[in-house]
Amino acid sequence: MTAPTAHSLSLDHLVISARTLDEGVQYVADRLGVAPAGGGAHPLMRTHNRLLGLWGGVYLEVIAIDPQAAADGQNTRARLFALDNPATHARLEKGPYLSHWVARVERPKQLATWQTQYPRRIAPVVPMTRGDLRWGLTVPDDGAFPAWQGAGDGVLPSLIQWDSPQHPSQRLEPTDIALKKLKAVHPQAEAIVEQLQWLGAAHLLDVQPTDGAPAVVAEFETSEGPRTLE
Repeated sequence: MTAPTAHSLSLDHLVISARTLDEGVQYVADRLGVAPAGGGAHPLMRTHNRLLGLWGGVYLEVIAIDPQAAADGQNTRARLFALDNPATHARLEKGPYLSHWVARVERPKQLATWQTQYPRRIAPVVPMTRGDLRWGLTVPDDGAFPAWQGAGDGVLPSLIQWDSPQHPSQRLEPTDIALKKLKAVHPQAEAIVEQLQWLGAAHLLDVQPTDGAPAVVAEFETSEGPRTLE
């Protein structure tokens, strides 16, 4: 991986997709030994989440469709992280999984301005809220994962910029779980690496080519030894 520069992005959080929050929380608890807690609902996206703090100001998000919001006929916007995609539904029938990751854009760079300058490279920025937290997140209009030259599948990050003075990780119970390495495989690895380098995020993810399906894997150090989410 390349060395970070002054204009590099930083890792904000990892995303575990699940059919239900209970399934996602249990998956993380079984793998890492600690259950995510807290979190809440995202009214605009009709999703809800649970969070787990990691070492160094990074956190893990378990996200699922919010059944309390699923029947709201007034909001037909596609949910984020491909949660409305039939392929995602089929994948989740096999259980929760590490589906995606999110990179943080720090000020003074303005995410919305950056996106306006490069609309082919960066998806639209959607203002979102949860409680008193406010942020902008890049979400394609169809709710799909970010892609470049047809390559994405959760391996390329969504981009986030926080508009609240406090980051969610500062509100979470500290843990000794440290992300050791984030890696991925993708059939179009060259396109993935090209976009990561353009974003300033190539130092965050080790990408290798594969003849199989795309996948993201996170390796952790814990007090109980090494653990993996995939």
